[in-house]
Amino acid sequence: MVDEKSLGDAPIEPRFVRQMNTFADVLDDLFNEGLTGKARKVGFCLMVFPFEGFNGRANYVSNAKRSDVVKLLKEQIARFEAQDAKR
Repeated sequence: MVDEKSLGDAPIEPRFVRQMNTFADVLDDLFNEGLTGKARKVGFCLMVFPFEGFNGRANYVSNAKRSDVVKLLKEQIARFEAQDAKR
């Protein structure tokens, strides 16, 4: 059973740290062309999880504020659910 209270508190799993941080740096450079901090124009979040043995925990990295990503994810879930309801 997944402990939902601590689900978002764990760091990136060690096996994914290097790849995810490298990918995040590349994405940030690609989308923001050298801009940093509040000067950046494009935000992203990357979530990585195994297909097998998935227990609800995703490894997460982003260049955005967590509160902005939470808003994004809630809105995206609502869109996904609305699309699924139409099928």
